[in-house]
Amino acid sequence: MGSYYIPPVNFGLVEDNLYRSGQPNELNFPFLEKLHLKKILYLSPDAPPASFQTFVMDQGIDLQQLGGAGEDRQSALWSPMSEEVVLTSLQQILDTESNYPLCLMDSVGRNRVGIVVGCLRKLQRWNLTSIFEEYRRYAGSKVRILNEQFIELFDTDLVTINPARRPKW
Repeated sequence: MGSYYIPPVNFGLVEDNLYRSGQPNELNFPFLEKLHLKKILYLSPDAPPASFQTFVMDQGIDLQQLGGAGEDRQSALWSPMSEEVVLTSLQQILDTESNYPLCLMDSVGRNRVGIVVGCLRKLQRWNLTSIFEEYRRYAGSKVRILNEQFIELFDTDLVTINPARRPKW
């Protein structure tokens, strides 16, 4: 019997070698191995489970947790992430040479990852209707209007793009 590859919840392709997903479990590890990830941006305020940390270490993947340290857990549940975390995430995403293949993760792969991807889409000059449609597709019934407002008001001029390392997309 052949082996099965099961993607994590809310897994998706954002761009070539740029992925998004929710927190993987042991069943998803063989799938993630096939991606040959170089870096994971973990956007959850909670620390990743020990089994996931072990998997990442065994695979030689650089795991960077953003937005967790020093955040008040209660406010983290109901407010959009900080602009600083989004800008740091986007700088990592735009450095395709050093960080790819790259995966954006949070607990379920919808709100925090959705904000970062939405701001990336705004940087790519997508129209807001398309950005919100993609955000809502992953958020399902858990759409947060504050997240959409954050994306809409995000100032793309704050993001610096190195012309020498500019992504092909």
